[in-house]
Amino acid sequence: MDGRSSSNTSASEQPGPFETKPKTLSIRLVSCPPPPALAMAAGAAVAARRLLLLRHPRQLHLLPKHQFSSSAAADGLDGGDGGRVKIFDRDLKRRHRDRAAWAMRENDALLDAVADNLLDRLEDCRKAFPSALCMGGAAGAVRRLLRGRGGIEKLTMMDMSEDMVKKWRELENAAEDGLETNFIVGDEEYLPIKENSQDLIMSCLGLHWTNDLPGAMIQCRLALKPDGLFLAAILGGETLKELRIACTIAQMEREGGISPRMSPLAQVRDAGNLLSRAGFALPGVDVDRYTVKYNSALELVEHLRAMAETNALFQRSPILKKDTALATAAIYQSMFGLEDGTIPATFQVIYMTGWKEHSSQQKAKRRGSATVSFSDIRKQFGPNQA
Repeated sequence: MDGRSSSNTSASEQPGPFETKPKTLSIRLVSCPPPPALAMAAGAAVAARRLLLLRHPRQLHLLPKHQFSSSAAADGLDGGDGGRVKIFDRDLKRRHRDRAAWAMRENDALLDAVADNLLDRLEDCRKAFPSALCMGGAAGAVRRLLRGRGGIEKLTMMDMSEDMVKKWRELENAAEDGLETNFIVGDEEYLPIKENSQDLIMSCLGLHWTNDLPGAMIQCRLALKPDGLFLAAILGGETLKELRIACTIAQMEREGGISPRMSPLAQVRDAGNLLSRAGFALPGVDVDRYTVKYNSALELVEHLRAMAETNALFQRSPILKKDTALATAAIYQSMFGLEDGTIPATFQVIYMTGWKEHSSQQKAKRRGSATVSFSDIRKQFGPNQA
């Protein structure tokens, strides 16, 4: 097949999306103290937020099961779209991205590993992608590690956070690789990109926060040129399984019940269906598992904040009690602690690959058109070779 990866399984060779054997990568993060000026700014920001919360206490309104409120937007429902339930608070996620713009590490081992593995798929393609769009998540790491892969001549970087875009623009001024780079502020749920305008669209750890993931992927397909490539990496359902267990046990012990503290994430088996539902041709899915070691559960939480991966559910509890948080850290350490005193955290990353339809792509043969049966092959080569 011209221009496409020889490693991707085609529709004629594989009737549906497939999953490769997960690879596990252990990463040890070393925390570095922030500069004094940044620490003072962070302390002042925390003090200001606490003062604001004291003056304007937040209230949480939960909807009764199977009932809808007239104030749909405030309660996590899209009143203008037939009562479609919204899971994530996109405005809160934008504020998380604003905070991560100054808290994110310049070189994050986890984000760099995921971005590098995503870009490796471009090296498997015999086709160049002159125009490319990189959306949200770890787009900064993708830009830094691109290093000419994919034959990209014009790169557009998009994020829903204006502060994050400003940071990328500042870092771009220091780069000297000659790549033409543009920056726009936009939301993945309402993609501000013209149809048939991009050869490549990449999303590294960003799409799992969208309320309508199939809709966002359909918009990506529409923005691609014919025979354009879609690459995405999202967090899978096994991500932070240790923290989920510890937090659930701590809440049951301290509060007598549980509240949603962790985001619902897609399973590997769902990823292929998402690609097919979005209309992509030649879908491919594989998964990696990263194990990151932290000195404590609190260090893990700080890393999640720096990556903008903290809770953004609409129906979330606004307060985490101090004794519940300490119990979670203690249970985490006792159940999953390693001999060296660190604790492991699992990050499951699902990589998705899809192409926009083009006449040059191979297609599945018509059902019943085979000329050789498997029974004949079995008779010829024997049961052990078949």
